[in-house]
Amino acid sequence: MGWGSIYKRRLKVFSAALLIYLDYKAVQQREKWTRQSKQAALWERCHVRNANRVLRLIIKLEGLWVKLGQYLSTRADVLPDAYIALLKQLQDSLPPRPLKEVYHTIERELGKSVDELFSEFIVSPLATASIAQVHRATLTDGQEVVVKVQHEGIKYVILEDLKNAKSIVDWIAWAEPQYDFKPMIDEWCKEAPKELDFNHEAENTRKVSKNLGCNNDESKGASSNGVDVLIPGVIQSTEKVLILEYMDGIRMNDLEALVSFGVDKQRIVEEITRAYAHQIYIDGFFNGDPHPGNFLVSKKAPHRPILLDFGLTKSLSFAMKQALAKMFLASAEGDHVALLSAFAEMGLKLRLDIPEQAMEVTTVFFRTSTRTNEAVQTMKSLADQRTRNLKVIQEKMKLNEKEVKRFNPVDAFPGDIVIFTRVLNLLRGLSSSMDVRIVYLDIMRPFAEHVLQGNMYKAPSENHQWIHDTPIHSSVEGKLRQLLVDLGNNDKILGVQVCAYKDGKVIIDTSAGVLGKYDPRPVQPDSLFPVFSVTKGITAGMLHWLVDKGKLKFEENVANIWPEFSSNGKDGIKVNHVLNHTSGLHNALADLRGEDAVVMYDWDECLRRIAASSTETVPGQSQFYHYLSFGWLCGGIIEHASGRKFQEILEEALIHPLNIEGELYIGVPPGIESRLATLTLDRDDIGLITRLSTRTDLPSTFQPENILEMISTLPAMFNMLNTRRAIIPAANGHCSARALARYYAALGDGGVVPPPHSSSNPKLGSHVHIPKFPSTKASKKQQKTGKSKYLKPSLYQKIPDNPGGSGHGSPHRIDIPTGSDSSCSNSDGDENVRKIFSGKEKSLHEAFMGAGEFGGLAQESGDFGLGFRRIRSKDGSLIGFGHSGMGGSTGFCVIKDRFSIAVTLNKMSFGAVTRSILHLVCSELGILLSDELVASFQPAESSGEPILRKPLIN
Repeated sequence: MGWGSIYKRRLKVFSAALLIYLDYKAVQQREKWTRQSKQAALWERCHVRNANRVLRLIIKLEGLWVKLGQYLSTRADVLPDAYIALLKQLQDSLPPRPLKEVYHTIERELGKSVDELFSEFIVSPLATASIAQVHRATLTDGQEVVVKVQHEGIKYVILEDLKNAKSIVDWIAWAEPQYDFKPMIDEWCKEAPKELDFNHEAENTRKVSKNLGCNNDESKGASSNGVDVLIPGVIQSTEKVLILEYMDGIRMNDLEALVSFGVDKQRIVEEITRAYAHQIYIDGFFNGDPHPGNFLVSKKAPHRPILLDFGLTKSLSFAMKQALAKMFLASAEGDHVALLSAFAEMGLKLRLDIPEQAMEVTTVFFRTSTRTNEAVQTMKSLADQRTRNLKVIQEKMKLNEKEVKRFNPVDAFPGDIVIFTRVLNLLRGLSSSMDVRIVYLDIMRPFAEHVLQGNMYKAPSENHQWIHDTPIHSSVEGKLRQLLVDLGNNDKILGVQVCAYKDGKVIIDTSAGVLGKYDPRPVQPDSLFPVFSVTKGITAGMLHWLVDKGKLKFEENVANIWPEFSSNGKDGIKVNHVLNHTSGLHNALADLRGEDAVVMYDWDECLRRIAASSTETVPGQSQFYHYLSFGWLCGGIIEHASGRKFQEILEEALIHPLNIEGELYIGVPPGIESRLATLTLDRDDIGLITRLSTRTDLPSTFQPENILEMISTLPAMFNMLNTRRAIIPAANGHCSARALARYYAALGDGGVVPPPHSSSNPKLGSHVHIPKFPSTKASKKQQKTGKSKYLKPSLYQKIPDNPGGSGHGSPHRIDIPTGSDSSCSNSDGDENVRKIFSGKEKSLHEAFMGAGEFGGLAQESGDFGLGFRRIRSKDGSLIGFGHSGMGGSTGFCVIKDRFSIAVTLNKMSFGAVTRSILHLVCSELGILLSDELVASFQPAESSGEPILRKPLIN
């Protein structure tokens, strides 16, 4: 192709595009002066006029533009009827090439004349498309075949058109950045040339046929994998000629013939969709060009789809296949965490944190298809959705209308999903053009689930990588790993982390299993597990830190720190009452577990409600576990005593000095979704709760029957992104076991920060730590309305310098240097030891446990000291402190033995797994814990029936 021809093609394309653009703009103006009753006809004439222009241009240019026309002809769900009616002839009805050209290509490629190769060759082509035309023929041995012959010179035309298309897309991306399709055209430039080699197509055809189990016998039913389609067998191929077995079929766009043969269009399109779901999710190898011209329907009953043309195919890596399956299931379940995690795994990067909009857009991909007569409403719906999303972006980024139109929220678009999304759109167009409705979520779901379950449910005995490959630190860790393997083989563990310190050194650091039921990626040392009430021990540590810094006293009335708290007779509640679970507010905010659960996402509202609550018992007298209210009570005290946000104190007091950045959060920030474990239930173990009797140490709303009801709904609720991001200081901690164990190792040593953690990758503290604390300045619109219609307030905004009124702000401001630069002497006089507490070790331990000089601030026989659960030895003596959570996660330390341990789990249970782990580790180390922590059952003396211990929930 000479340069003159090249420039003529370019001129024709740009001229036609400009003419069509100006025509539509002119009609937009005319519409303003046209009566409403005539507006529809005005637009219809415009569509017909421009559809003819597009068709004439495509037929004249051929090449790549035919491919574009074929794609547009399938989008009956979003394009006007005029375009569909005209462009669908491009699927296989282009003007045929001269027979002389066809013969010449066959003879050159196969080395024989047409007469030598075929006993009969039908000169009238069955179809003529963008790259080749197809003739029916009979081989000399009598077999009926079709011969696909590539157009002469088409390779150069296609390659040149790709360059032109890329230039146009680059110009659009510059002029309208929100329409940046460069990743898509780059992928097409990479994949499209493969269609020009028919040897490649032949191999693809064989591979897809084998993957789908096609026997090509029309008398037989579906293959063993349940996909009921036919694919012609390959007879012979060269670069430009492909000979396939002939299959007598009806064209998909011949609706009259389909009706006359009694074809069930719904079943045919469903079966094609199933075949593509199998190719994508099971095989990871799929045809990227499912337009109606590439399908036939067999004439013999049972009528089955015949799949043709495998020139454009896409191969997916196993990781990408898993990510696509996870994206599909996340969309089906409305799971924002899994969706953003899938995006991260496939390399799709967004420029801003918009999980709700990301879910909305993804759901569009898998939405149920619409019929042809619904195209106008579909276009309107998609346009309305785009407008809403632009408003969200505008509010989020504080952009004006011009800026938001130029803003592209996608930072990186992986090429692998370009063909994937094209296939989804073509399938949707196919169903619309056939006037059937396809529920993609139902049809494709089993195939997506198979991808994840096939890998996830491999027991340790079948998966040598079930335990993460890290060094074994001690003999006890080697025995622990064998125990975890045994538990995994018995289906008691989904994912787990265990970390332990002894004498200031790491002796266990093991991760095993997978991140979730629909997330078969292995658990890593830096994976983050939701740990429920383990969070209380972290929140309590922050409050103790403020006491240590002189900003708070245990005996101080909460109302003196937090004036609003004085309402409803709560003047007598002291800080130690809150920490000791004796404030009398044990049932406060219990209603948030029901229909009002969304209020838990609103930090300020929860503090307001807890301040307005009323006591049920006299403060300081009765100890009832404050399972939910504990967190907001402590959180309110922390913020009002410090004049700082809860998250800031968490970072300053614990995260930075312990160097556990990125591995301990209360309310997760954006950007870490790919490291989050997903909760599920061990239903057999959880069911044992029904055998428990009423417990006098628990509040009325937290008895066994309530616990069973609550725990059955917790996984769904706490797997939601909105819940995970909420600051719920009693229940919403997310951490790794190594970060939690390090925290308790420091507390057990009187606040001394342990030496750097072991070198397991990624190194502890190596993650960039978010959250950031944005300004509280609101937009003018927000200031007028008081809130944004589209955005929720940030969870990480600073509070004013004087929270709670005059006299309770600046006196509590903290300007004490802490963290890695701070050092002070320990009891042995070592000046270089870093500490997170400045008090004496013994005094700190007694404060944590509510013992010794602090014994008068806690109930002597109660389960709790000051914010921590007391850990006892077999003889009942106090030996340590910590906190466990609903479902089995735990963290604690044993002071005398200088031992700390953390266990994180994502398969929530009664506590049997955790107790088994603790029993093994402590037995090996000679640490005598009470039976409550190390045994799930205790044999009865007479009947032999096991006695059930209370669940490991607090």
